[in-house]
Order: sequence, then structure tokens, then C-alpha cells
Amino acid sequence: MSDSPSTRSTTTSTTTSTVTDTPLPFQPVVYEVNTRVWLREIERRTGRPTRLGDVPEEAWDEITPHGVDAVWLMGVWERSPAGLRIALDDAGLRASFIRALPDAGPGDIAGSPYCVRRYEVDAALGGAAGLAAARTELDRRGVGLILDYVPNHVAPDSPWLTEHPDCFVRGTPDDLARDPAAYLAAHGSVFARGRDPFFPPWPDVVQLDAFSPALRTLTADTLTAIGAQCDGVRCDMAMLLMNDVFSRTWAAHVGPRPADDFWSTVLPAVRSRRPGMLFMAEAYWDLERALQQQGFDLTYDKRLYDRLLHEDAASVRGHLTAGLDHQRRLVRFLENHDEPRAASILAPDRERAAAVVIATLPGATLWHEGQFTGRRTRLPVFLTRRPDEPADAALRSFHERLLTAVADSGMRRGRWRLLVCTGWPDNPSHRDLLAWCWTGDTGRRHLVVVNLSDRPAQARIRLPWAELASRSARLTDLLDDAQYVRDGSELLDPGLFVDLGGWSHHVFTVEPEPGHGG
Repeated sequence: MSDSPSTRSTTTSTTTSTVTDTPLPFQPVVYEVNTRVWLREIERRTGRPTRLGDVPEEAWDEITPHGVDAVWLMGVWERSPAGLRIALDDAGLRASFIRALPDAGPGDIAGSPYCVRRYEVDAALGGAAGLAAARTELDRRGVGLILDYVPNHVAPDSPWLTEHPDCFVRGTPDDLARDPAAYLAAHGSVFARGRDPFFPPWPDVVQLDAFSPALRTLTADTLTAIGAQCDGVRCDMAMLLMNDVFSRTWAAHVGPRPADDFWSTVLPAVRSRRPGMLFMAEAYWDLERALQQQGFDLTYDKRLYDRLLHEDAASVRGHLTAGLDHQRRLVRFLENHDEPRAASILAPDRERAAAVVIATLPGATLWHEGQFTGRRTRLPVFLTRRPDEPADAALRSFHERLLTAVADSGMRRGRWRLLVCTGWPDNPSHRDLLAWCWTGDTGRRHLVVVNLSDRPAQARIRLPWAELASRSARLTDLLDDAQYVRDGSELLDPGLFVDLGGWSHHVFTVEPEPGHGG
């Protein structure tokens, strides 16, 4: 991906839109919304049936706080009635529904948004016209739209099974008799159920054949059609289609391995028709860089998530020594619909410290609706309603101020640099601190310091701005407005002295004092 921003398309597949040619940033801030849950809660507030074309202005404003560049409307495609029946017959799934929503009833269960019957906007959400209206509302706020694509499988009642049977992994009657959990009979044939290499098959989906030339063409055509309705696509479990990964499970059941990888073939074909479309990969197993090399603009940074939750500052610091070109194409997050709610597993101060890390690093950032207000219930994606939970007003205020401060400062449009924190022989607490800076083309300077521990930490941090020598500098914290005046030469050597309490942080603007040049 080049440094130039992508360009948003101006029409949908069904109607002319008023979407303007506004570029998405290179490293967007993305806000994920569970579409059906969100619409039901609007209905509850307004007392009126609500589809995407009926959403009131204030509801759009709520999911587009200042600093958000794109909204990911998760789960807009037509869900599968067959998949829903399978889910309702699964005792484990039913138990998970009741754990999350004790009074869940049949009307609260819609099936999985990742068991897609057709890539058409579900009629229950307002169809293509409703999505076009939603996109227009987002565009009026300068916000782009991201949608899902599920490349590995489709629902068992997808028309593709009869229209494109050569796009699927097939089995034999003997396979079905030997392992009925891994195969299903449909339309006079035996098809493999979808899976990844490390888990049993998913019972509600049918496996697509990544080696099939017909599937590669069909995928490119489908993504091109999706690209007429949005600005970018988040590709679910994208690594499952890579040649090496796909071979691990299916080599004995499909044709010869192609010379080129799936995404190396598909993405250029889409971009030839939708050159401005943004592609984000859900990625695991340390395959982020490989997926970037195969054409994805952005890939999940699950490693950073795990380090922030389960490891220490040294582990995070090591992660941030990766090449900057790679880091700028990572998606940093503390939550999404697949992970536990941050408020349920992190103490409030620790959650705030981790949020400062996520918000101020290079790369895209992903925030999850409800994260800012401290929701604790991880909702199965099958459900269309969630339990009531008290909103944490202070947490929401913190997140909104953080996103606003980062956006208004322009820091992430500058040049990023990881800084070294040094300590003393009798005080190793500097190891708990992380520090980095941003330098803008106009000379704006920002410094971020985070204590990634529950105990006080002190350090010296040498700043890289030689122009501060022999003058005073003012450090203004963008989150609490605290100000400090320091000698500029001292900031260069021996460095800024920092003393932070457990899970505390600074997000500084660093400027020469008035009258001292700059």
C-alpha cells in the first residue's frame, strides 16, 4: 500500500449515491458496530421499527465520535435460515446465548453473520437501499464504511452450491459415512464442512476451495460488487486461504496447488476495477507480514493484543522494534467481537493505559462499540439483543478525549520513533515504561510515555529534537492539560525525567517556550 490515501467510490450497485470522493486515511481509526444489535436498541429508544435507512441523526452521531475515520457495520449480509436451524440445535451454542443474555428468546437469535447465504444486504436491515442511505449518512460526517467478507466458506443453503459447485471442497459418500460431522450431502453431492487446521469442522458452513480457479474469479467478482457499496472490506480469517495453510487441511481433497497464492491472484483483480478499495485481513499465527506481501493494506495485530493483556512492557517494546513499514499496516485493538470485553478483563487504570498505547502507535486502530462505555458482556454474534449494562461515563469521556486529542494533534501523520527509557543501578523501574515520539512535517512534536505496570516507575528519556538545545520547552499533556517547562538541553541529555504512577501516562505536545524561537 502506498502512502497516498485510498479514494472512496461514488456509486452503489443499485442506486446513485451522494457519497463524495473523500479519501480514507492511510492508517484509519475504525469503529466496529454490531449492526442488528445497534438497530434494535434504536428501535427500543424510539419505539419505531428501524432499518439502516431509518436511523436518526443522533444515532449516527453516537457511532462517529470525533477521530473516527470509518465505521465497520458488522453483519449486514443475508443470514442463512439453514445455519440458524443448525445453531438452534447446538446445545453448546444455546448455552452460550443464555450465559450472555439469560432471557434470550427465539426472536433474539438471527443466526451467524459469518454464515452468509448471499452477499446481499439483508432485507431485515433495509436491503441495498438502506445500506446506501447509511453510507450517505456516514459520508456526510466524513466517515467511510467497511463491510465484511467471509472467504473461507458459505452457508449450506447458499445458491453458490448449485450455481458454482466447482468452487467447493468435495467429498465422497464414504467420507460422509466415515465422518458425518465433517461432510454434508446436498444437491446430490457431498461437500466438506468449513474448518481451519486446528479445530473441528464448523457445522453450519460449507468449505470453499482456495485452489479452484473458478473460486478465485468468483471471489474477485463478489468483492468488486461489494466494493461498489463501501470503502473497504474486512476479510474474515484471511490466512485460511493462503496456499500453505489451505494445503495443511485440504491438499488430499482438492486439485493441484496453484503457483500463485489466493490473495495474490484475487486482490489485484479487484483493484483493477476498484482501485481505491481498502482491504483489512483478520490474521493470526504470525502471518500478518505474508498477508501484507500478498496485497492486504492492513492486518490484525493479535500479537500486540496478547502482549498488552498477558505480558510486560519489555515484551511490548520488543514488538514495537519491527520495521515501521510493517507496523503502519497493522490494526491495533483491545476489543472486537471475537475477544472478551476489555472492561471484563482489565482494571480501569490498566485499560486506559492500554488504550493510550493503541491510540498513539503507528498503524490503524480498531475500537468496538460499547468499549468506550465499559460494557462487560461478550455477545455471541448470533444474538440481536444484549443485556442492559450501566454506562461508565468517565470511561467514555476518557476515550472520546483520547481520540479527539490524537486526531486534532495530527501526530499520527508525522514520523514515529521508539525511544529508550534509561534508569539507575539501584532503580530498574524504567523497564516498566514505554516511550515514543512523533515529529510532524511542520515541526510539531509529540511525546508519549506509558507505565505498563501497577507500580511507580522513573526514567530518563532522551528526546531527538536537537532544535530544543539552549532554550526552554513547554510540555502540555493533551489528556489532562497539565503543563511543565523544562530546559531543552536537558531534554536532549541526560533526558526528560519521568515519574509515573502505576498504569499512568503522558501524551505531550512539546514546544519551545514563546520568545525562544522554534
